[in-house]
Amino acid sequence: MNSIPFDLQSTLYPEVVPFYDEDTNTFSYVVYQSGDTRCAVIDSVLDLDYPSGTVSTTGVQRIIDYIKKHKLTLEWIIETHVHADHLSAAPILQEQLGGKLVIGQNIRVVQDTFGKIFNEGSEFKRDGSQFDVLVKDGDELPMGPLLIKVLHTPGHTPACMTYIIGDAVFVGDTLFMPDGGTARVDFPGGDARTLFQSIKRVLSLPESFRLFMCHDYCPNGRALEYQTTVGAEKKSNIHVNDKVNEDEFVAMREARDATLGMPRLILPSLQVNMRAGHMPPADDDGKVFLKLPVNAFV
Repeated sequence: MNSIPFDLQSTLYPEVVPFYDEDTNTFSYVVYQSGDTRCAVIDSVLDLDYPSGTVSTTGVQRIIDYIKKHKLTLEWIIETHVHADHLSAAPILQEQLGGKLVIGQNIRVVQDTFGKIFNEGSEFKRDGSQFDVLVKDGDELPMGPLLIKVLHTPGHTPACMTYIIGDAVFVGDTLFMPDGGTARVDFPGGDARTLFQSIKRVLSLPESFRLFMCHDYCPNGRALEYQTTVGAEKKSNIHVNDKVNEDEFVAMREARDATLGMPRLILPSLQVNMRAGHMPPADDDGKVFLKLPVNAFV
């Protein structure tokens, strides 16, 4: 699993357009090759006002407007993992623009785990069938002149995938900007050693490859950033630079995670995202409810 399972010799340089959701510190991306109309959207966000339970499409509408304005065709809607800090807007994108929804095949593991935590009945399928395409390590998805290449990079969650499109690498929550470090591993199915090994795979890519973050929390008050390189991470990531060994990383990561609280939107996010961005089934009156399991993460 340590080697890169595909050829990276012929590299294109796609256009990558970021869209930032301030409420959840999340970046979504539109990716396409200049001169071609086919595109992908990575890690879309549905707006949720948690106190009122109100959802809206203000953020994802900016993505839809961009795709329409530039006369692009949405082929792939990609989730790097089952997010615990925001709701996916994938169904909105599909409804308005089409495209196939992609996630790692270990979504089944995540669905089984959280299906139990949320006490879902047998009607909740745990086979990943809510998604259009389940990918595994080494898979390639065509998108015009580009190939979307898939690396399985678990550790944060079992279903985390990294997507390589030309020289652009979308790492989900696996890595942050060099001054932000790495993902937490204290969710069910997370593991610090596995994360370290996954990150080393990502950092074995060419040093010039661009890495695009799913989140940025602006450490020490610096300006918002979403892009770095493999070389920059290897040199100066505060958690996994070239001078840090696996045991040191595991000790740091586990100690740090013990101090962290749960993400603000973890309970609604997991219920929706394990369903491919769909809400739980409505009751007989057409009302939709999300569950609040007590002491689920102690």
